[in-house]
Amino acid sequence: MKDELARLLLNWYRQNARSLPWRGHSDPYAIWVSEIMLQQTRVDTVLPYYLRWMRDFPDISTLANASEHAVLLVWEGLGYYNRARCMRRAAQQMMQLHDGKIPADYEQLLKLPGIGPYTAAAIASMAFGLDRAVVDGNVKRVLARILPYTLAVNTPTAESALRHAAQELLPEGNAGDFNQALMELGALVCLPRKPLCDRCPLPSICAAFQQGAQAELPLMKEKKPVPHLVVTAAILRQDDRVLIAKRPARGLLGGLWEFPGGKVKENETHADALARELMEELGVSTQVGNRFGTYRHAYTHFSITLHAYEIISQKKTAKPLHHAELRWVALAELESYPMGKIDRMISRDLVQAELANAA
Repeated sequence: MKDELARLLLNWYRQNARSLPWRGHSDPYAIWVSEIMLQQTRVDTVLPYYLRWMRDFPDISTLANASEHAVLLVWEGLGYYNRARCMRRAAQQMMQLHDGKIPADYEQLLKLPGIGPYTAAAIASMAFGLDRAVVDGNVKRVLARILPYTLAVNTPTAESALRHAAQELLPEGNAGDFNQALMELGALVCLPRKPLCDRCPLPSICAAFQQGAQAELPLMKEKKPVPHLVVTAAILRQDDRVLIAKRPARGLLGGLWEFPGGKVKENETHADALARELMEELGVSTQVGNRFGTYRHAYTHFSITLHAYEIISQKKTAKPLHHAELRWVALAELESYPMGKIDRMISRDLVQAELANAA
């Protein structure tokens, strides 16, 4: 099976692989950037971010010397922001410990911030030709159908078993193309709900296809319901400026700027919650005014509905009691501060409202 799988899959890949800017060469930096960006993110979403990143940070040295602010601003909108912070730290380590180069060793790759077994295997195989199997969601799905694997694939046990299977199937000396071919097959043909088996190069060796079970595999362990939070945010004004706060470096959206506020507790009104949060976060007492807008967003482990309110008055000078920094910023300057999706929506609505009032 191993030799036949490699032959059929690699022939298919050579004829059907998408033309992507990080393919067709073995530049370790380009491969590293693309693999980090592609974690839990679709290719069509990644493409413009990748091109912008490579324009602004074309090599390890440029990235290592860039400010976190600049890195997060280029990354803004791609989500999972710790990826960007880890890349900057990894680039700095490469400059200090590896002569400004990505190490061509799997174990050394694992020591770099933000690089786990998947990314280390991807870089090792695609950039340096090492025989390391890559297992992402697409590969799990393809292998679960080919083998077949009839247990839930989203468990640590399955992760280990499928990584072992992928390593056993790997054609020595051709790991880079084989890994990419498996991922490409999962992305284009071996789809989650309706696999395009008529376009697949592997029907003769796919156990799920032979058994008519391709629609039932892979099995997934049921996930817990995602909690929903109600959140408030404040628009505090000072002349022609608004207050934004920089989140602590660690944690969700670390290092990004936001409009201060927080969660609504049980039996609290939005106004009471916001007033409490501003006292806790900024040390100021406030009078909450009209609602400016309502915004919704889903994160990986929870979703939120955020209600933004204008603040009528503020007593005492705001202090960053829980934030890294506070700044009063002109509306025209807000685009220069990296923000999460909802805070960026608020900032752009503020600019539009200002333009409408001036018209």
